[in-house]
Amino acid sequence: MQRKRYSPGRVPGTLLGLGAGLAVVAGALTGCSAADTAEDVTVDAKAGAAAAPVAPPGRYRTLFEPCGAVPQATLRDLLPGTAALTDVERAAVLRGTAAVTYDTDRRVGCAWTADSGNGTHRLVLDVERVVSYDPTVSDAARAQEVYTRKQLAAGIAVPETPAPTPTAPTTAATAPGATKVSATGAATPTGTPPSPTASGGATPPGTGAPSAGTPSAQATTGLEPRLLGGLGDIAFVGDTLGTTGGSGTQRVVSVVFRTSNVIVTVEYRQRTTGAATAPDSKELQDRAQNLARLLADRLEE
Repeated sequence: MQRKRYSPGRVPGTLLGLGAGLAVVAGALTGCSAADTAEDVTVDAKAGAAAAPVAPPGRYRTLFEPCGAVPQATLRDLLPGTAALTDVERAAVLRGTAAVTYDTDRRVGCAWTADSGNGTHRLVLDVERVVSYDPTVSDAARAQEVYTRKQLAAGIAVPETPAPTPTAPTTAATAPGATKVSATGAATPTGTPPSPTASGGATPPGTGAPSAGTPSAQATTGLEPRLLGGLGDIAFVGDTLGTTGGSGTQRVVSVVFRTSNVIVTVEYRQRTTGAATAPDSKELQDRAQNLARLLADRLEE
């Protein structure tokens, strides 16, 4: 059998077919690799997206036991009627009555009541820990909303922060005290007030400055409902005087303060009977504020 002649520079058909097949396979692998890489980039870009900021939690996670938070000596001063009781009766009154709550880590309270010869003294504590279920609102911010509602209910307005008023730049021609030239050539100061009207030029009543005898605000005694300083993050005192059955009177003083996400309310009331003098506002306010400051120190422990 005669052998086929080999010519230099020619590639056998078998080798050509094999090379073409390898090229097709390599192209397919390259395409898959590129597609996989693109998908990986897309997934990584989604995974790297910035998450929404989470508000910090409140400072307090638990609450103190309220009935044992007030010293016995303080309770005897706030409830003078206990002096006439027997030791057993006094101990029962000073023990207090705990408020019924469903979660003592969220809200607690206690109340004490003592009768005297001409009336009754009653002390009530309410302590609430506020929790925000919105991850973008902190516990302290939510507690401030609760506190604000209490302040408004006491008739104390919330101060508003005035928005800055933009001022337009003044030019030399319109600046106060500058002069401008009219069409006739006369120079006129721009800050000159308008001349009186032809009918006499008198300012209409009520449109000008108030008279010297008109008070700008009602007189205050310093004991009205107001904001308090140096107590928690923010605080106020409320004071109301009313009547009870018959000819009796009752004064209720409330001191409310917020520290982080905890709101404490001290309510101290005195009721008199018959022709007894109405309860003294300053005395009740001083006692309630002193107790509130004691409880604020307790929160710092």
